[in-house]
Amino acid sequence: MLKEHFAFFQKLEMLGDLSLALVAFQWIYPYEGLSPVLPACLLIWAVLLHLLGAYESFRIKHVGDILLAIWSAAFIAIGICGFAAYLLKYQDLSRVFVILGYLSTAGMVSLERIAVMVFLRSIRKRGYNFRHILIVGTGLRAQQFMELLVEHSEWGLKIVGLVDEDRSLIGKRVHGFGVIGTLKDVPEIVHDRVVDEVVFVAPRSWHHKIKEVVAFCETEGIRVHHALDMFDLKFAKARPTDLDGFLLLTLDRTPMKVWHLFVKEVFDVLLAGVMLLVLLPLFIFVAVAVKMTSKGPVFHKQTRCGLKGRPFTLYKFRTMVENAEELLPRLSENNEMSGPVFKMKNDPRITPLGKMLRKTSIDELPQLWNVLKRDMSIVGPRPPLPQEVKRYDSWQRRRLSMRPGITCLWQVQGRNKIWDFDEWTRLDLHYIDHWSFWSDFKILARTVPAVIFGVGAK
Repeated sequence: MLKEHFAFFQKLEMLGDLSLALVAFQWIYPYEGLSPVLPACLLIWAVLLHLLGAYESFRIKHVGDILLAIWSAAFIAIGICGFAAYLLKYQDLSRVFVILGYLSTAGMVSLERIAVMVFLRSIRKRGYNFRHILIVGTGLRAQQFMELLVEHSEWGLKIVGLVDEDRSLIGKRVHGFGVIGTLKDVPEIVHDRVVDEVVFVAPRSWHHKIKEVVAFCETEGIRVHHALDMFDLKFAKARPTDLDGFLLLTLDRTPMKVWHLFVKEVFDVLLAGVMLLVLLPLFIFVAVAVKMTSKGPVFHKQTRCGLKGRPFTLYKFRTMVENAEELLPRLSENNEMSGPVFKMKNDPRITPLGKMLRKTSIDELPQLWNVLKRDMSIVGPRPPLPQEVKRYDSWQRRRLSMRPGITCLWQVQGRNKIWDFDEWTRLDLHYIDHWSFWSDFKILARTVPAVIFGVGAK
């Protein structure tokens, strides 16, 4: 019954979204030439919303996650329609119409979702629209789960009782909830009470004892959740992986928001492409200046380590003398950075023009080509040299678990004010562990004044 209700509600949402999109497009640009492309625009919108998870149950989702899916769908749709119109040379489709149409649709759907979420959560707090949960287990982990459900009453998950292996606990209360039976009593409890879902938060020693209960729930069509606490995880996240029916428990410490990462990559490519076109005159000017002021090539090409240690060629405007690499061993004793990275104030290898390029970070701009090639991202840990990686401690190698970037926390916090590589690494790991679009946006916003005012640059 719950699945049928959810499927009905999902279809209702889809119909509502398409209706709002139709209203937005007709309102923005009501002309006859719209009719051939409108169905395609609506189809793209519906498919993207579905793929980005906008139609998943948002009972326990944050508002930010819902809005992120909606606005990501809008920007991707704008890119798809613009690219398709260019390839097909469809002159009747106004780019302004596409942009305003999708942005207006995203705004209207966002308001609709917020209104629905506020309404549903308000009636749940009043005791309506609840799912009834039976918890198997009474230990510390089970109590933590109970606290979580109590704190988030807007989720609409109501605990009907607890089940424990120890029959002597029946009738007693644990964390405010009554123990109503043992494992053997679960069928009777389910038949006598309203139980929508069963959550197993039991000790590992119970795993072989709950097979019959799980089989019973499967037969009765009751959804089962199992708290995975097989390992004492401090940082890694556990997620299930289904290989054609073969279930694996995957432990991963890097972000696994697949669609979010996909949107990040699309954003990287689009932004890098636009910036390369816009900055082309500056590239030409700097290239001429580099060539005229010192001997050597315009670009400095260097092998760096990317995602999971993959080697790639990084491009920068040359800021050092031609034989800079040969002079490095003589300067190694002047290294002011702890750890495997070489950093030195007033490095004698840097040319006068190079100092200015580094101060303004203009020397980093050719890495936009690396972003376009997917070697790098706009935001991410800075790519290290292979010889530096060889000297990493085990925990430092996790810097390689995300695609490297042009800018990062270390740079916006003053890259030449941080001389401890461990501290630099901790900033990168904090970024990886808490990655989100919002964190990327904040770093980009802080990068602009850092570049303009040369914060931390030498």
